[in-house]
Amino acid sequence: MDGNGRWAKQRGLPRVAGHKAGAEAVRRTLRAAVKNGIEVLTLYAFSSENWRRTEEEVSDLKGLLGYYLERELDSLAKEGVQLRLIGDYRAFGPDLSQRLERAVEKLKGNSRLTLVVALNYGSRAEIAEAARNLAGKAAAGEIDPVSIDEHLLGEQLQTHDLPELDLLIRTSGEVRLSNFLLWQAAYAELVFTPTLWPDFGEEGLVEAIHQFAARERRFGGR
Repeated sequence: MDGNGRWAKQRGLPRVAGHKAGAEAVRRTLRAAVKNGIEVLTLYAFSSENWRRTEEEVSDLKGLLGYYLERELDSLAKEGVQLRLIGDYRAFGPDLSQRLERAVEKLKGNSRLTLVVALNYGSRAEIAEAARNLAGKAAAGEIDPVSIDEHLLGEQLQTHDLPELDLLIRTSGEVRLSNFLLWQAAYAELVFTPTLWPDFGEEGLVEAIHQFAARERRFGGR
């Protein structure tokens, strides 16, 4: 979800206004995902690199996250949305972490759509952690190092119990993955759109789905 800052700058507004507009885009996109029968929607909400931003902007992002989480919780429950978190969200402090965990608990029985929110997430760190876990198991004699393969490593990832990633959409005209689901995106279809995230919604999602449906997926087979 990229382009909040540029959206605000184009309108002569502070960056926080772009983040607020981006949160509205999340609402639109989530409802569109439910409407179009998407099973899992993963949103890159806060990367591990976002800590490099100003303290004020990081504080604004955390505040917005807590605000919209509480405001949308009943709506998510009504829509049948289950919430999952990936990344080290506990870095946001005990108050926000506990609110996030309460939201996960409240929505855990839902099954219409799984909303995965990546918070303080970085794919390289996730893969490194998976490698450390396997190294520890090997050192403890729990597994044979020779047995380590793609399947075993994949089981150590935070997304291990989710379906394979089919479609990855990046907004705002940037054409890179920016440390997001690098392992999982190995055979995903990629869609890059010039639309800034605050302007994204059902139309953009449906267009991306149409692009996905029109592609022939060969998975390296031919």
